[in-house]
Amino acid sequence: MSYKWPDKDPDETVDYSIDWSRFLGSDTVSSATWFVDDADGVKTQAEDNTPINGLGVLFAGTTISSGGKVTTVRLASGTNNVRYRITCQINTTNSLIYERSVFLRIKEK
Repeated sequence: MSYKWPDKDPDETVDYSIDWSRFLGSDTVSSATWFVDDADGVKTQAEDNTPINGLGVLFAGTTISSGGKVTTVRLASGTNNVRYRITCQINTTNSLIYERSVFLRIKEK
């Protein structure tokens, strides 16, 4: 299942988060890896300051907050009128692996 974040202007730099609390119960996130689909639709692991298909991933490291239940990525730029699929894969302290994809459209505001 995929989710949707609010549209982002290509000139904005914005933090986007996924709240895992309803999936985890008492478990917590121990690590997170972010991916962006490239121009061919191939899921590509995001690295700091490395654009993928025109979307700048400024910080792809693991930012875990709210008691180990929320992961965050910082995104910049992007191509106007393109919808990006961004995926976060987490490992939990109970050795479970979850993955969620979110759509982000770049739209001039």
